[in-house]
Amino acid sequence: MSVELMNTKEVASYLDIHEKQVYTLIKSGRIPATRVTGKWIFPKKMIDEWIESRAKAGFDEARQKGTRIEGALLAAGSNDPILDMLLTTMKSSHPDFYIFTASTGSTGGLKALSRGYTDVAWSHLLDPASGQYNTPQILSPYLQHIKGVVVHLFNRELGLLVIHGNPLNIHGFDDVIRERPRIVNRQPGSGTRILLDRALQNAGMADVLPGYDLEVSTHMEVGLTILTGEADTGIASAAVARLLGLEFIPLTTESFDMILDQATFFMKGVQTFIAGLQSPAFQRKVDQLGGYDFNQAGRILHAAC
Repeated sequence: MSVELMNTKEVASYLDIHEKQVYTLIKSGRIPATRVTGKWIFPKKMIDEWIESRAKAGFDEARQKGTRIEGALLAAGSNDPILDMLLTTMKSSHPDFYIFTASTGSTGGLKALSRGYTDVAWSHLLDPASGQYNTPQILSPYLQHIKGVVVHLFNRELGLLVIHGNPLNIHGFDDVIRERPRIVNRQPGSGTRILLDRALQNAGMADVLPGYDLEVSTHMEVGLTILTGEADTGIASAAVARLLGLEFIPLTTESFDMILDQATFFMKGVQTFIAGLQSPAFQRKVDQLGGYDFNQAGRILHAAC
């Protein structure tokens, strides 16, 4: 069937749901579809618009709930285990502090910020032309309408995770290209997925690796997928390797930052978050995991004029 038109089986795969759920959505009138010669047909463009409208509705609902809590903020974008650790730690010392965060990938977070769905975007996107992380993103067309600021949070080590003993003898991406192990991938638009795709492109890979379509949304899910034997390797942070007892093969050190409007930057919740990140007590706790550098935490890398 044309890529512009999908049948029930194809739309179920596209939405990652069971085909029976598609019929339930049709019956309730909650999904755009048309019946042709007795069969249900789904225009891909309309499905994409429907997905976006549902995402917006979800963000709007979260925002409505968040505004019931004074000073609550919404965040979306990349994922890192210590973000969860910091937010959990701060709940005890700042019970009035709330950041509701969603793991959408760096690109998804920036798009959400652009459309006003979120207050903060977590990002670790590398611009190959300049060699800079994140700052070039604020100059992109879809963010030019906000008075943005890029605040550095930490540097972190990113690399390949393998089970203890490294049975496939993987020591770098060259070994991945040669041995073609089963990988676990991140969702499209995430900084980690972009890193993998760029490495594949540079290696001249005409096809994808086994497991390329196995996608998860967080670094911890990457580690758990390897730990349970569903994949041989995947890219994640050194912290996940330490937490799960996996071996870690370093690939790069990257800058993990937050991007937000300047007005949001001065809100109490954001300043409290930065202070918590700079706290010696929190940094000592993270030091046990390894793979993080907080020397420039809280530094403003770029502010739009």
